Amino acid sequence: MSAETALGPWWPYLVLILVGFLPNEIWRVLAVVLSSGLDENSEILTWVRAVATTLLAGVVAKLLLSPGGALAAVPFAGRLGSLAAGLAGFYAVRRSVIAGVLIGEAALVAIAWWARTGAP
Repeated sequence: MSAETALGPWWPYLVLILVGFLPNEIWRVLAVVLSSGLDENSEILTWVRAVATTLLAGVVAKLLLSPGGALAAVPFAGRLGSLAAGLAGFYAVRRSVIAGVLIGEAALVAIAWWARTGAP
């Protein structure tokens, strides 16, 4: 009996949970348990934040400078402008990450639409 026969149309979701979600979630739960007694200003957490910030900056730089897929159709100036809009939104809304992401994404979508349609 195949997985598709046993689970019907739900088998891809089960595979996604078993292979994608659970292995990552185990490490997150373990990190929460192990970090409960750490001081937020400790050297190890300062280092972890620095590494995470560096990795995020690297991903943003890659997307900005050498995008793939549909993002490659957006002009460089548009990608740079949406990054600037996201940063401005981040600082304008009291350093809110969600505001920066939403404003930057909205700017990117608007610029991509404008570049695609050639609207004035």
